[in-house]
Formats: sequence, structure tokens, C-alpha cells
Amino acid sequence: MTIRVMQWLLPLAALMVVSGCAYRHEGLDRGLDFAQRRFSAMPAMSVPRDNPPSPETIALGRDLFTDKRLSVDGTQSCGTCHQAEFAYGDGVARAMGRSGAPLPRHTPNLINVGYAKALFWDGRAATLEEQALAPIINPEEMGRHPGSAIDGIRDDASYRVRFARAFPRDPTINERNVLRALAAYQRTLVSGQAPFDRWIAGDPTAISPAAQRGFAVFAGPGNCASCHSNALLSDGKFHDIGLPSADRGRGGVTGRRRLDFRFRTPTLREIGRSAPYMHDGSLPTLAAVVDHYSDTVIARGATRPVHLGAQEKRDLVAFLQTLNTDTDTDR
Repeated sequence: MTIRVMQWLLPLAALMVVSGCAYRHEGLDRGLDFAQRRFSAMPAMSVPRDNPPSPETIALGRDLFTDKRLSVDGTQSCGTCHQAEFAYGDGVARAMGRSGAPLPRHTPNLINVGYAKALFWDGRAATLEEQALAPIINPEEMGRHPGSAIDGIRDDASYRVRFARAFPRDPTINERNVLRALAAYQRTLVSGQAPFDRWIAGDPTAISPAAQRGFAVFAGPGNCASCHSNALLSDGKFHDIGLPSADRGRGGVTGRRRLDFRFRTPTLREIGRSAPYMHDGSLPTLAAVVDHYSDTVIARGATRPVHLGAQEKRDLVAFLQTLNTDTDTDR
């Protein structure tokens, strides 16, 4: 009897070992423990010493962000293209410029932008204060000439009072203070708690089994976590994502050919609200993004497709949908 039991148990034990190996092979060992180690702690936000936030500067920046008088003809504000419902993007592939032609790149969303070490898709601005001026004086965006950013608001009496309160050491309406206020406000645009965060915190029901399998794909065979790392879900670096494009990206800024076609890694926080995707807005859905990385990446340098199966793709999309802030959580 004992021999028969052993004969029955040995194949079962072998099956369990094979199943365990398959579990690890598919990346499913990169589950909750791995997520807690790699994705639970948000980094500290770096703030310039000459622009410490205050309630006054943040409130002023919020109003300037939606003030169309910063544009040359009073028709555009920062908030025109950076809308809360789209994670402070605009929901279109490429916004239309003042000339009527599409802008060359997709509007990046601003969620967690205060953590970024380089701004714009190509990293040409080092701080939010520097970045804030560029759209104002871009002839295709807000259209102001350099040096005229405050022309539409310089005579606003209520702004004079508010600028004096926000910047008591420099109590005037001037370009530097406009940019500092805009930057202070943008640093408040941070993501809230998402289902993924609740799962990491110990709620096993926060995300579905499909999404948990999708995280294993994300952290394993999908290779997503190599760039979308840490709690920000972005390494802040520049990568070639294998799209057909003449846009040199980071290479165009630095003049280094080896950096051609590289673009800043965007956060995946609020990814379900920020379609379409990529620096050119060419991929309309998360499923299309996954298909691209799986099957259609243009091989350049180290960039290669990852070749996921149909179930892995579905699970990965299910995981990505857990990265939106919970609707009942205030941001």
C-alpha cells in the first residue's frame, strides 16, 4: 500500500515542481513581494531654493495656469492643452497650432511633473520654471514674443495685490514671478492612491487576478519595468521606443547621434485617462501600445519587440488599468 501511495505521490510532486518552474518562468515570481520592494515608496520632490511653495504662490499659479491673457490673442492658456480630465493632457494625438497645423508632438500630461529631472519629451528644459516660459513664447502655442509674457496682465490690480503677497521680496508682476507661480502650482499635480497602491499595501482584492498576472508580465517578459520603474512608474530617462519617425528626440537637443529617437519615459500613473499615447500620439489605446512593444517595434540598437502572447497582452492591459487614481480619492 505504501509503495502504491508513493507511486501516486511522486508524479504529483513532479507536477508541482514543473508548475512552480513554469510559474517563475512566466515572471509570476515577480508578484506582490517584488512590487512592494520596487514600487511602494515615492521619491522626494526636489524644489528650487528660490521658489519654495506657499498657499499664495500655488493659488496664484493655479489662476495663471487658466488665464488666457498670457497668450498673445487671449485665446489660449496652459489649461487649454493641459486638462484635468485627461491627466493634464488634452486627449488628442497632436494639438492644433495657431497656424492651423498640428504641433509636432503629443501634449505630455503633467501628473507628477514636479518629480521630473528634465522636461518636454526631449528633455530640453531642466526645471519647471524654465519649462513654463516655452509654451508662452512659442509662436504655434500661446504666441507671445520674448519679453512680453506679462503684457496681458501687467495692469490687473487684483494680480498686483496677489503677486505682492506671493512674492514679498519681489512684490511686482514680472516674468520671473509668473514662471515661479506656474511652477509652484504644477508641483501640486500629483497622483493619488490607485488600486495598484492598495494591492501593494496589502489588499489582495484591490486588483483582479488578471491584473496581478499582468503585473508579472510588466515586471518580467514585457520588460516594461526596465523603464517604468519605481513608484513614479518612470525612470525619467530617454529611450528609443521603436516608432517610425524622423523626430530625433533627445538627439536633436544634444546633437549626439547615439541619442537619436530617444524620448523621456512618461509616468504610467493615470495612464487610463491620458490616451492617446507616445510622443507623437500615434497609438490610440493601451492595447495598441502593448501590441506595438510586443510585435511592431522597429529594431534600432538595443530596441527589440518582446513578443507577448494574446493572454499576456490582455493581462498586461488589465494591470495598466489599475494605475488610475481611485475615483473616491481626492488628489
